Amino acid sequence: MDETYTLLPTAPPLDDYLRLRRDSGLTPVTAEQGAPAVVGAWSACHVVDGAGTPVAMGRVIGDGGWYFHVVDIATDPTHQRQGLGRAVVEWLLADIGDRAPAGAYVSLIGDPPGQRLYRSLGFDDVAPSLGMGMVLGAGA
Repeated sequence: MDETYTLLPTAPPLDDYLRLRRDSGLTPVTAEQGAPAVVGAWSACHVVDGAGTPVAMGRVIGDGGWYFHVVDIATDPTHQRQGLGRAVVEWLLADIGDRAPAGAYVSLIGDPPGQRLYRSLGFDDVAPSLGMGMVLGAGA
């Protein structure tokens, strides 16, 4: 990440959170879903460009003791390949390292575009375990 960008140790404003999720290819969420995410993260940061526009973000959810889950790693497509995602994940991992008890377990679900980055930062596949999920109230 070069000096034209600034990393801020907070979640982005809600409108930018929703935009970054949508524009980066993450599942879009509603304002009702996003508002608690922005204020309820255990840790969060975002990157702004020279004009102060949020262009990358990430959060950690967790119990503060043992489990920490990295989520919402997103970079505006026009700012990708600048090291912003790496800077966000590195900052989040450092924050966990600084504030969590030793031996914290950090997980994430690595979509294909980010898997190389996550592996380069020390994340490993959890095989034979399998990541699973469901959306409540979405119908079957």
